[in-house]
Amino acid sequence: MDFRFSSEHEAFRQMVREFAAREIAPYIREWDERGHFEFSVLEKMGELGILGVCIPERWGGGGMDYISLAIAAEEIEYVESSYREYISVHTGLTSLALLQWGTEEQKERYLKPLARGEKFAAFGLTEPNAGSDVAGLQTVARRHGDVYVLNGEKAWITLGDRADVVLIFAKTDPEARHEGISAFIVEKTFPGFKGTPIKNKLGVRAGSTARITLQDVEVPVENRLGEEGEGFKIAMSALDNGRMTVAAGAVGLIRACIDASVRYAQQREAFGRPIGRFQLVQRMIAEMVAGYEASRWLAYHAAWLKNQGIRNTRETSLAKWFATEAAWKAADMALQIHGAYGYSSEYPVERFLRNSRAAVIYEGTTQIHQLMQAEYALGYRRDAPLRRELPAWPFGEDA
Repeated sequence: MDFRFSSEHEAFRQMVREFAAREIAPYIREWDERGHFEFSVLEKMGELGILGVCIPERWGGGGMDYISLAIAAEEIEYVESSYREYISVHTGLTSLALLQWGTEEQKERYLKPLARGEKFAAFGLTEPNAGSDVAGLQTVARRHGDVYVLNGEKAWITLGDRADVVLIFAKTDPEARHEGISAFIVEKTFPGFKGTPIKNKLGVRAGSTARITLQDVEVPVENRLGEEGEGFKIAMSALDNGRMTVAAGAVGLIRACIDASVRYAQQREAFGRPIGRFQLVQRMIAEMVAGYEASRWLAYHAAWLKNQGIRNTRETSLAKWFATEAAWKAADMALQIHGAYGYSSEYPVERFLRNSRAAVIYEGTTQIHQLMQAEYALGYRRDAPLRRELPAWPFGEDA
């Protein structure tokens, strides 16, 4: 097995790293304190091809692999979690769902501008009363001739008030639980669609999070993604992609915690010597390093499996669970190393702690992933074949 990154991977990593250092790092403290979402950063990510990195060239993307997507998530979250979330949502959840499940016409109309960064996407699954229990969603879609009429509400939707396109999941058969869910490509300009920002969050304050209300929104039949009743499969396959980017992002956050802690421990003195000389401080840094290395291999292994076209629901679930918990613990230890200074915004570790807490919840809580892993081990859970699989890399003409 070859664990080395290619020269193309390293060049891409350097480009994303320099972008984040130039366009996000100097301003993020102010943006976080103000709760300000800087949309121009997202536009620049699109212009550089970061958002379409793993979409085939045929559909406007960079044609690179899923490891490149993981690299982008890691390097952006090293600086700030809010902007990694857009990679997860725009690319991992929505664009790759269109690549996997879309018709030629849907890809031409929607995937191409998303891959080019000309338009931006959101993923409308979570509702006020339906998070982990996806089958409990209450948004309904009733067909009337050539359109579906959607009514309902979505909550905690990243970019929900600014995205041009939202992949909305709704019940076409309310009595059928998960088998009654269908997916729809909804444009924000459709009458009856409204996005309302959510403010005063604990973390990811520099991010755009919104509620979406759908009131008699008419969606053309040709905007249904997949067949009626395939929405649950589409959502779960999309989460396989999004969760990998969440795990890779957590790797970046752990690395940021290590770097910040090492700098501080080497400079801060107590009892006449740098605090890095104290064994209990060393123990915390060592635990961060162990979490980083384990999380890194889990996340990039999941990305490698995607490259091979191998189903990776179990591996991606494990990576997301382990890496986000490791990031939360690393941020907590980083704050402890910084002491009272860590509790202020003078140093970034308090922001790391607040940001890291969110990822333990979204795209499957820790408890959901623990249940999944146990059921795989016990033989209670097996992955059913999908009608459409995510294309392996390198992409062929049919991708």
